[in-house]
Amino acid sequence: MRFDVIILGSGPGGYIAAIRAAQLGMKTAVVEKESVGGVCLNWGCIPTKSLLNSAKILQSIKKNGELFGIKNEDIEINYSKILYKSRKIVDKIKKGVLFLMKKNGIHIIYGNALLKKRKKIEIFQNERSIGEYSASHIIIATGAIPKMNANIQYDRKKIITYKDALSLSSLPKKMIIIGSGSIGLEFAYFYHSMGTKVTVIEVCSKLYPNGDDDISDYLKYYFDKIGIKNYVSSNINQITYNNENNEVMVEIKTSSLKNIILKAEMILYAIGVVPNIKHIGLKEIGVQTEKGFVVVDENYRTNINGYYAIGDVIKTPSLAHVASYEAINCIENIKGLNCQKIDYNNVPKCVRSDPEIASVGYTEKESKEKGFHVKVAKFPFNALGRAISDENTDGFVKVIFDDKYDEWLGCHMIGNHVTDLIPEVVVARKLEATSHEVLGSIHPHPSLSESIIESIANAYGKAIHL
Repeated sequence: MRFDVIILGSGPGGYIAAIRAAQLGMKTAVVEKESVGGVCLNWGCIPTKSLLNSAKILQSIKKNGELFGIKNEDIEINYSKILYKSRKIVDKIKKGVLFLMKKNGIHIIYGNALLKKRKKIEIFQNERSIGEYSASHIIIATGAIPKMNANIQYDRKKIITYKDALSLSSLPKKMIIIGSGSIGLEFAYFYHSMGTKVTVIEVCSKLYPNGDDDISDYLKYYFDKIGIKNYVSSNINQITYNNENNEVMVEIKTSSLKNIILKAEMILYAIGVVPNIKHIGLKEIGVQTEKGFVVVDENYRTNINGYYAIGDVIKTPSLAHVASYEAINCIENIKGLNCQKIDYNNVPKCVRSDPEIASVGYTEKESKEKGFHVKVAKFPFNALGRAISDENTDGFVKVIFDDKYDEWLGCHMIGNHVTDLIPEVVVARKLEATSHEVLGSIHPHPSLSESIIESIANAYGKAIHL
């Protein structure tokens, strides 16, 4: 069977590309080896946010229930119901995606795809070929898989990945999380909230390695305050099992070169993800890769005519919303439409732990390294009326502006609902709004969004409430 476009993978890159292609009149097929929606829907973005929402409700009642006149005695956690809710939400959204694909006439092919020359693919089910398909355009959107330590044996009981962490049969009393990117931080908060004693180990010198220094420092202070142990600049020397006590022991070397032995029921490896491009035939058809990523041009074309790649398989931020925008751009470029290029320096990055973290643009350090003379200011949530009334005053908003041209270089937030605040900054930066233009935009009171206005005002010595 022949199509105009075949897409490998149905995650937030693949299914968005398929729908946009169908909207533009292209005969479209998607190849999926497991479940429609990819990792994001089935084992990533969606189920983790459901779990985190349960954790936040629990912690809100525990922390502030009495203040709001709500009795918080004898709170019980039904962990199996929390897991059930997350899977139910996944199923609901998956049905929605399937409906959209059916509505748009998209053909779904289940199986493993092997790329062939002359714009063909062969599909395998249970290692048995079920036939070949061809298309004018083939898009690789196979996403990412957990990054593994080659020296570690993942038994999925004592040593696990994020996929295992989403479906544990019971809550561990102690857990060690290796890696403090968004995956590690979100799971650290969730399991801590459920009553697990959590320890986070990070090889970098900052608890939030890719974030602004002030955000990372505040996060470390907050984790220390609520009892999530953490070690930065720490390397793992050895992992051993103690079968008698049903424990895993981790020996780490800290920045002070001191060796520490930690014990837990299980270890969650959250050291990142890598492109899922093995065994799909890239080498055989000559598609160029570099350091594990598919090489593409600005229109997501590989070096082989008719083959494209988007999302986590290329060297752009491994984020669902990035993959979705790349999907639309890729399809519209195929159709010859004049679409806007993605500004990868204006991509919001979010961590939905508690406190949440959100950022866009350059950090303060990066701004200075690039030669900008900067104006920098923060505004704490403990000075904001809405945050005070919510009894949730942890964190702050930090803004960075170029002193010469008043360009908004970056914004970094940590606190309640900041992942819902960051789009305002993304839009303002997209429109090249100056600080004075944003200050002239009235924000509702009381609202958390006032923190953005107050932080900008503080950068120019105009803050009212500080």
